[in-house]
Amino acid sequence: MVHPFNRFFGLGDKTSSKDIDEESYQSDEVIQLPVKDIIPNRYQPRSIFDNEKIQELAQTIHTHGMIQPIVVRKYENDQYEIIAGERRWRAVQSLGWETISAIVREMTDTETASVALIENLQREELTVIEEAFAYSKLLEMHSLTQEALAQRLGKNQSTIANKLRLLKLPKEVQDALLNKLITERHARALIKLKDEEKQNKILQIIIENELNVKQTEERVAKMQEPKEPKKKRPKLKGINKDIRIAMNTIRQSLSMVTKTGVDVESDEKEFDEYYQITVKIPKKK
Repeated sequence: MVHPFNRFFGLGDKTSSKDIDEESYQSDEVIQLPVKDIIPNRYQPRSIFDNEKIQELAQTIHTHGMIQPIVVRKYENDQYEIIAGERRWRAVQSLGWETISAIVREMTDTETASVALIENLQREELTVIEEAFAYSKLLEMHSLTQEALAQRLGKNQSTIANKLRLLKLPKEVQDALLNKLITERHARALIKLKDEEKQNKILQIIIENELNVKQTEERVAKMQEPKEPKKKRPKLKGINKDIRIAMNTIRQSLSMVTKTGVDVESDEKEFDEYYQITVKIPKKK
């Protein structure tokens, strides 16, 4: 039976009619292949495999056997490339099995890459950045619009668009998403900054201070605010030394208070008879 996704993307679902190791296999026939002769899918979108979950899967396979065979295609030097089922293959490797149940199919590079992407998207176990990469590759391989891809995958077009925007972020931010140091909402807040240096700066603040999404959005908004020009202070030249010392002492005191985190506002004005310093200190920090 042809999988719905195969129909959507025009992928083949037939076993090769060519001989494999001088034998011919019927469609969907399960055969035993040497584990050592199998290589991972070169188009695998998943870059991180959870070893703990692989071991759990290995225990299940050890107890109940291979319920579902992997799918491979003939590769060079008498090897087979995985089309679907890399987690099962890794689990069997950890068990030390010499052979694994498999179905051999004939697929092009594009078809192999598409199946790998689709299989992982179905499982919904990819990180958001891996998911974004998968959407990007499917759009490229099949020359689709975001809307067309969304329809074929049964998703909202906005979902596809939001994920793809993450690929415009710096590598440091993408790596943080990949390693789950930040969430997708953190990353989406950083997109607003545009400037890569600022994005990386806020990223470090998020990680070091464990900022939540709201705090991150506030930091981003503050960084987007145009800096106010520095107010000109009255020049203290030509005035009494004691007055100059007094003015500088007041300024230093205000600077020290500001460094504690209190948002102090000050304003200096010069009149004919005196200097005026106005200080505003908020009641709440």
